[in-house]
Amino acid sequence: MKTTLDLTAIAAVTLCLASPALAQKPITKPPVASILTWTQKQQLERYPAIEKVYEVATIKKGDKVRELPLAATQIDPKIKVGAKTSTLDTFMTNNRVTGVIAIKDGNIVLEKYALGRKPTDRWTSFSVAKSVTATLIGAAVKDGYITSIYDPVTKYLPELEGSAFDGVSLRRLMTMTTGVKWNEDYANPKSDVALAGFAPWTGGVNPLVGYMSKLKREAAPGTKWVYKTGETDLAGLALGRALAGKGLAQYASEKLWAPFGMEQDAIWMVDKAGQERGGCCMSMTLRDYARIGLFMLGGGVIDGKKILPDGWVEDATANHVPKAQADKGAAYGYFWWPMEDGYRAVGIFGQGIYVFPEENLVIAVNSAMVKASDRAQSQKTQAFIGAIRTAANGG
Repeated sequence: MKTTLDLTAIAAVTLCLASPALAQKPITKPPVASILTWTQKQQLERYPAIEKVYEVATIKKGDKVRELPLAATQIDPKIKVGAKTSTLDTFMTNNRVTGVIAIKDGNIVLEKYALGRKPTDRWTSFSVAKSVTATLIGAAVKDGYITSIYDPVTKYLPELEGSAFDGVSLRRLMTMTTGVKWNEDYANPKSDVALAGFAPWTGGVNPLVGYMSKLKREAAPGTKWVYKTGETDLAGLALGRALAGKGLAQYASEKLWAPFGMEQDAIWMVDKAGQERGGCCMSMTLRDYARIGLFMLGGGVIDGKKILPDGWVEDATANHVPKAQADKGAAYGYFWWPMEDGYRAVGIFGQGIYVFPEENLVIAVNSAMVKASDRAQSQKTQAFIGAIRTAANGG
């Protein structure tokens, strides 16, 4: 059994996951500073209460709650990073991990909170929301809202006709292999990821769609993978159009939150036009993060009913990066990150859902780490998840 994650892959992932103030709608006066610049105190205050800072939509839970029973034996792993070994509590405090849960064979073997976090507190997801968006697209295919992921993007967003996205399929969008040129450099104020959020909402074309429609193509669709936050938001907008007036939050409630038995309403940050952001920022309890992992682990089936098309989970979590890049270690599915022995949904500042199917194991973690992404931080995350995984499997 492998007990480590690919550090190079983790570093590449975390460097890709920042999502600066791209299109979200602040409600404070004056508007708060970028979420990427919040102090450590502001992180702990605002991550559990993002609805006090930005406009959100509500994902309503249902009448039942899926129980997560405690295992007879709870694990208490030690985390070794280099020559230093820490207790779980010490590691969480020192690395600003506010919650971690591990579910093995359907039973909780570990659940811990720190830094004032309570089990009932929601926590913002950052890019973990991307993976949920892709899963909802799968549900929309199963329900017939979307004919096929091979449909052209312009079928759902005709404003993109004549742009570099003309002739690009939804599948290329979800795998970020559109060939459209994009700069995801967070340190460059003139990068696409920075500029895309500046356009105001005037009641016409969604400002993100307007920005994306002006981009150029740098490669043929399917030949180059480049991480692009803008394309995940575009996928969410396409899904919203396909749902014909039903918002993403409502659809998430109908397909996942209510039937699977989430324990608490979730919230989803909306863009300047009031539409849920496909690329960022859901908020839910730690146990509900874990339930998303359990839903995927179960193949997208709820009480015997298939929510996703046959084979969707396997396809969504497989590597769809073009071979030349895959041979160099790049791996990406349908807004999910494949691992050699599982897959994950991850967000900056230490958010994640890790699924290990052969071990029947799900680990979910929330944090308010000091940096959005950092190699040393990634090493510690690797050791943390690895230690929990080893202990959960009896090691």
